[in-house]
Amino acid sequence: MTQRELTPADYLAMLRRRWILIAIFAVIGPPLAFGVSLLLPSRYMSQTLVLVEPPSVPTALVPQFDVSSISQRLAGMQSQILSRTRLEPIIRRFNLYSSDINHKPMEELVGRLQKAIEVTPVRPMAQTDDRALPGFYVGVTLDNPQTAQGVCTAVTSMFIEENLDMQRATADQTTQFLTQQLAQAKSDLDQQDAKLAAFKSRYIGSLPENEQTNLNLLTGLTSQLDAANQALARAQQDKSFAESMLTQQVAAWQATQSGRNPDSLEQQLASLQSQLVDLQARYTDDYPDVIKAKADVAALQKRISEGSELKNAPGPDEIKKSSVEPAQITQWRGQVHTAEQIMAEKAREQEQIKKQIGIYQSRVQGSPVVEEQYKELTRGYDTALASYNDLLKKRDASAMSGDLNRQSQGEQFQVLDPANLPDKPAFPDRPKFALGGLGGGLALGLGLAFLMEMRDSSMRTERDIEFVLRLPVLAMVPDIGPLAGRTSKRALVQPEAKSGLGLGAGA
Repeated sequence: MTQRELTPADYLAMLRRRWILIAIFAVIGPPLAFGVSLLLPSRYMSQTLVLVEPPSVPTALVPQFDVSSISQRLAGMQSQILSRTRLEPIIRRFNLYSSDINHKPMEELVGRLQKAIEVTPVRPMAQTDDRALPGFYVGVTLDNPQTAQGVCTAVTSMFIEENLDMQRATADQTTQFLTQQLAQAKSDLDQQDAKLAAFKSRYIGSLPENEQTNLNLLTGLTSQLDAANQALARAQQDKSFAESMLTQQVAAWQATQSGRNPDSLEQQLASLQSQLVDLQARYTDDYPDVIKAKADVAALQKRISEGSELKNAPGPDEIKKSSVEPAQITQWRGQVHTAEQIMAEKAREQEQIKKQIGIYQSRVQGSPVVEEQYKELTRGYDTALASYNDLLKKRDASAMSGDLNRQSQGEQFQVLDPANLPDKPAFPDRPKFALGGLGGGLALGLGLAFLMEMRDSSMRTERDIEFVLRLPVLAMVPDIGPLAGRTSKRALVQPEAKSGLGLGAGA
């Protein structure tokens, strides 16, 4: 049978043959397992539920700087709380493992207590992120219910205190780090500010914001230079005219003083009249030079008329000649001097304007280079300023978060269900042990029955005979009376089965 394929009918036949053995083990298993549970020491589990309460102040107003999830924080706190430093005082406080505390090392006792403490997160009903974990269970399993309750309460208090300490430490460390970064950012900002101030002092008037002003000033200076050039040209013309008139007046006066023929006055008159015509062609009658030229012509005409009367007057020897120049000559000399002063003043003004034009032209020409350097400096300054302002805001927010945690208004652990006093042991669970004994007995009985069937070499069906002899069955021999009482394990035919010998072609 072990070498051929078994069918469901074969398995049912096995069960019919071995059901007594299977039933025996199924009956023995539950009481045996229940008895074993009575021998095991009872262990009691005390459990408490801790909820995670959100901050009382909205995070939009005071952000939380602890970016770790509740699960990560629980894992970190669990490693801290379940350390030897924290658990050894609890062992001594509640006198745990009193029989072994003086005989076994503390590390082994701490390991036992670590295995007895279980922290289980409470998963939220809705599918949210890990930070929205509503809470967690803290369970402690010990051999005494009162001790389990006390240890569970102590461990829960340690979780609450550790959470507050972690939040405060995180806020303080964050504030300290941001303060250091803020000091460095302020130093960088001061350096950038000093560079920018030195640059402005060096290129004052050539900065990009002064470019339009420089262009406007350059345009105004160009207009002033044109006006100065025109004024200088007029002064030169006035000087030339005054010098020519002075020359004529001096010549006429000298001729009069030397007794020469006054006919030269007629020539002077003609010259003055020609100059007057020239001035009237360029200027109006109200122009000062035109008025002056008319006055000179009138004065010279008067002198000519006076000169004709002098022809009948006494001779030169009879009249004492004057050595003082006439007022007209003095006036012309004053006009020449005034024109020279105007020319000198306009020349100085012209030079000053040219220098200013050169300064503003150099500013305008160098403006692109200065603008590029200025943009680079302002870009660095703006970056340093933005970094400083950002760090300042974060430092202030971190300080407020620390104050919030110190006032116990941040994210807190709140005990919802205090540690209970267990009234029945959590281990061993005797009904479960009995049920497990039943299952174990059935499994053991089935296994032994199957093993016995696999070791049995008896042939009970036609398929067994055909499989062993590899010959087809030609006829069936009915049961014979004398064979009914014989029972041999090696019989070819069982009494309860109808079978026959296979007769082959060569039998």
